[in-house]
Amino acid sequence: MAEPTLFEKILAGEIPGEMVYEDAHCAAFRDINPAAPLHVLLVPRKVIPTLADAGEQDAELLGHLMQVAPRIAAAEGYGDAFRLVVNNGADAGQSVFHLHLHIIAGRPLKWPPG
Repeated sequence: MAEPTLFEKILAGEIPGEMVYEDAHCAAFRDINPAAPLHVLLVPRKVIPTLADAGEQDAELLGHLMQVAPRIAAAEGYGDAFRLVVNNGADAGQSVFHLHLHIIAGRPLKWPPG
């Protein structure tokens, strides 16, 4: 059995996290190293290591995450001015292999990112 991810430990309450949203399918907490005034990680409760590992059976969950993200941004006072980031794999900057969406807002965001 694999060692639980950092995010699994936060979701289980084994490691503290500043939760901003929770439901039966996902939870969101503040990033401990924020890249902007709002930097929240939206994490499904189901462990999916990367976005590329998600299957057809995960379509509803992925859709749910996309619906929850704007609600979190609005609740945090950023309305429709936010960015969603999903890093897929180590070469793309993913460091915790538990799918998560970064919700970032509160400063000018340039294009292209990175």
